[in-house]
Amino acid sequence: MARADHDLTKALRGSGKTCESARHQSRRLGFASALVLSLAIGSPALAAPPAERQAELIHRLKHDCGSCHGMTLKGGLGPSLLPQALAGKPNDALVEVILYGLPGTPMPPWNFEIREDEADWLVERMKEGL
Repeated sequence: MARADHDLTKALRGSGKTCESARHQSRRLGFASALVLSLAIGSPALAAPPAERQAELIHRLKHDCGSCHGMTLKGGLGPSLLPQALAGKPNDALVEVILYGLPGTPMPPWNFEIREDEADWLVERMKEGL
């Protein structure tokens, strides 16, 4: 038995699935993933906000976010927002935190003021170091 088949069999033990049904499902998921990836790569990037809105967002980041994350964004009540602190964190997770906050923490939701594409733009700027 090939190593991949052995690993698949081991993972399926007790699941009620057969290797064949799992392989079929795996192929379908692989195809779906490839399709989504090709659509994402082929689709144009979201446009940056207009220059005036960019200035507003940067001002909000430095002042409103800075009140908890430190005026230089090195951290304070909230964690650091510097590129090295954000490295490896998925953009979509960071966008979710900006938009919806973190319940049970002082991090408030900003979706009443910032759209999803703007939050994504802010995350990119923070990861670049503004």
